[in-house]
Amino acid sequence: MTSIGTDGTCAGVWPRFTALVADIILMSCVFFPVTRIVKGTWLMSASNHDWVRGWFVSDPLCLSFLVVMFLYFVLLEGLVGATVGKRLMRLRVADMSGGRAGLVRALVRNVLRVVDSLPTLGLVGAILIATRQDRARVGDLVAGTRVVRVGSSSA
Repeated sequence: MTSIGTDGTCAGVWPRFTALVADIILMSCVFFPVTRIVKGTWLMSASNHDWVRGWFVSDPLCLSFLVVMFLYFVLLEGLVGATVGKRLMRLRVADMSGGRAGLVRALVRNVLRVVDSLPTLGLVGAILIATRQDRARVGDLVAGTRVVRVGSSSA
């Protein structure tokens, strides 16, 4: 079983960031062609949106992409323990006993990405991951999860 805690098995900022970039690239390989087919453009500007309401995303295509991205993280982390990016980086999301996080914990940790992203670009989450011994961001602390390296402890 994977050990959770201060023994060095928890993943730091850079492996987690790299996994996120890989996931974004993967999703972009789907979203850009869909945007091209639906909107006739590869990248949407404000004029390409059906509904624009100030700072809020209100275009149906954009909203559907946000839902797909949210479900991607929740379902993969909750059901199989890792997104494609995390698997590439040999990481997984675990509960505090080292087991699978499950859907509820994955839902909580992903809803709290909003807090971890404050004030911008994941700054709160990155600071917590870099400074805490257990490498936990707010979402991990509340959900009772940690991102651990696969194969870094005895089985």
